[in-house]
Amino acid sequence: MAETLAVGTILPELVRGPIDRTTLALFAGASHDHVRLHIDSDYARDAGMGDVFAHGMLSMAYLAQALRSWAPQDRIRRWNVRFTAITPLYATVRCTGEVLEEIEMDGERALRIAINAFIDDGTRTLAGEALVAVA
Repeated sequence: MAETLAVGTILPELVRGPIDRTTLALFAGASHDHVRLHIDSDYARDAGMGDVFAHGMLSMAYLAQALRSWAPQDRIRRWNVRFTAITPLYATVRCTGEVLEEIEMDGERALRIAINAFIDDGTRTLAGEALVAVA
């Protein structure tokens, strides 16, 4: 798909969720991230949270799936994100992308793509960019 993208292209959304307790337990097991804020409701409430919330890396994994659906893995040169908000229990995550510019990098044509993850109420939970080579 990367070959057909142009500046201004809005990429197809990838939607995952809603994130439930089973999702959190499975991700904790798969990632070996057993931070109690993500899996223990009593602990999360004692820490001042309303309940458990999703691992930031879970949303980042969803964003990686979206990026991979837009471009072949061997074309992804780099990507980075920053966490901007937590993803609460039962949220649905929407991953978005928009082609910002075409550049030349290391002798090859590449696209700079804004990548983001949002939850149901419009809160952006991840913000970043990707660089994708175009053949």
